[in-house]
Amino acid sequence: MEREHLLDYIRPRMPEKRYIHTLGVMETAIALANRYGEDVKKAEMAAILHDVAKFEDEEGMRDIVRHNGLDEHLIPWGAEILHGPIAAYRAQHELGIQDEDVLNAMRYHTTGRVNMSKLEQIIYIADMIEPNRKFNGVEALREVANEDLTKAMRACIYHSVKFLVDTEQTIYPLSIECYNHYLGEEL
Repeated sequence: MEREHLLDYIRPRMPEKRYIHTLGVMETAIALANRYGEDVKKAEMAAILHDVAKFEDEEGMRDIVRHNGLDEHLIPWGAEILHGPIAAYRAQHELGIQDEDVLNAMRYHTTGRVNMSKLEQIIYIADMIEPNRKFNGVEALREVANEDLTKAMRACIYHSVKFLVDTEQTIYPLSIECYNHYLGEEL
């Protein structure tokens, strides 16, 4: 699927600031895919579509989960968790994307999971370090992303879980499993 078609699909579904973020994720994912030998077109596609559902009505997202065979454990969670699986659902059912790796990269871009594929890691990392992100520690994450993909994934999931703990937010179980998995990785 061509870049312009995908950009036309997402643009009316998000505010301008999120669209600019998405372009940053796309550029970062392409650079990481080139660096780590991943399919650039897949990285581009997953990056463009990763936040397509972020601004949908939460109850509408829960209805999609309930009525379309998605993981029922998603139902109590808010848009921050729901939008990844709903983005994958929309990509598959509205755009006809069938590549499981692309769909999983969208599905798990906020939570992570154990045994992420290279593409999944690239989208997770790109979402966190794209050029428009401004938070303490982002430069260090960008540096490690240019050195080693697994180390970058470990650093990014650590940063994410630490942020959630520091702000006293509930942590999605897959994120805890992902954190524990990468904490145990031999680097």
